Amino acid sequence: METIEKNIQKTYTLMGADGYLYESKVAGIYGGNRKAKIYGRLDCHAALRAIAVGGYEKERVFFADEETAIAAGFRPCGACLREKYRIWKNQQ
Repeated sequence: METIEKNIQKTYTLMGADGYLYESKVAGIYGGNRKAKIYGRLDCHAALRAIAVGGYEKERVFFADEETAIAAGFRPCGACLREKYRIWKNQQ
């Protein structure tokens, strides 16, 4: 009997500029908190600490790029994107 291999490709759930979630074949490069409307790097120490203590993961969203996060109404993280956060803060 011939074995049929299924071509299964992983998909990722990302947030678009319109704030809606969609499936992508490419992983997001920024993470965010849906409730706080903050985005940052995936290795952000503040986000990783929040994830470690629990409760943060259900609010977690991912973005394909920084422009999409900003268009969706998110601001830069003050911990991992300090300079971008300062610029954002000065514009408020």
